[in-house]
Amino acid sequence: MDANRARASLRGWGGVATMAVLCALALAFALLLPCTQRAPGEPHRAGQKVAAGAQARADDCVDAEAHERTLAPSGADGPAIDAIRARTGAKRKLVVGVDQNSYRWGYRNPNTEGARLEGFDIDLVHRIAEDVLGDRDAVQFKAIPTSQRIPAIQDGRVDMVVRTMTITCARLRQVAFSAPYFRTGQQVLAPKSSTVTGYDGSLAHKRICTAAGSTAHAKLDADRKAGRLPASADISATVPSQLDCLVRLQLGEADAVVTDGALAASQAAQDPTVELKGAAFTTEYYGVAMKKDADDLVRRVNRVLVGYRANGWQQSYDDWLSATLGRDPAASKPPAPRYLRGS
Repeated sequence: MDANRARASLRGWGGVATMAVLCALALAFALLLPCTQRAPGEPHRAGQKVAAGAQARADDCVDAEAHERTLAPSGADGPAIDAIRARTGAKRKLVVGVDQNSYRWGYRNPNTEGARLEGFDIDLVHRIAEDVLGDRDAVQFKAIPTSQRIPAIQDGRVDMVVRTMTITCARLRQVAFSAPYFRTGQQVLAPKSSTVTGYDGSLAHKRICTAAGSTAHAKLDADRKAGRLPASADISATVPSQLDCLVRLQLGEADAVVTDGALAASQAAQDPTVELKGAAFTTEYYGVAMKKDADDLVRRVNRVLVGYRANGWQQSYDDWLSATLGRDPAASKPPAPRYLRGS
């Protein structure tokens, strides 16, 4: 059975920066220092748990703080939103890049009419569409592989990507992100019978599968070069979409998979012969990705997220993720947002 046929069988189970502007003040002796600005946006509402801060500099971005480099929420319209609303007839929809094979995140449910797309990411898409177009179902879903998430945004094929996409400094140089809507971390997935015990020396001489363009592959590559991962670990196996790694694991073409723990838990739910090995070894945040110059859309999505975190996030977690990640969502909740991108 080849990978395509195996993936088809899996679907039967339910299968898935505008960089900050530098500013300077001319001081005595021609010394230049970065100036700080308050991010523009709406006034904070009473009870809204939001932290504002100084404008972040693009040249000192670190991934641990990348999720703070977004714009303050606003309900004001602008060019990006106007263009979406100007669509007519059947094309008057929000075009969103998603996954259709990530179980409980974005997947086609074969038990629904037309194999409807469902999952945690899909719930958020409907909420954004309702705010922007007044109709939660005014969405054109486009299934895109992991490696095509950024090109699809840059080429204008989609208005945004909601696809378990981690906010990183490298990606912020190419697209803009919303505030985070989920927290996760990289973990190892392997057969229950495997000698792999986690992200450690047990990965020596093992074939490790990751999705092309994923933060998992970037992490493995950097760690092997730095000596934090055994030099004998084979990380050459990359696939277009994460579910393909599970297929390779099942076919014996890979010994382990490294991916976000939230995705790995869903894959373990699909296949009872595999399990998570060891604890998460990174902390990452998912965000909604958009074009770098779509400031009004970024601000609008951030406004949606303020309301969604208060009313909607928990219900979606209970519906889709509690069975695989546990009933307590504390480890998955995103931090209180900080809007440190000035423009």
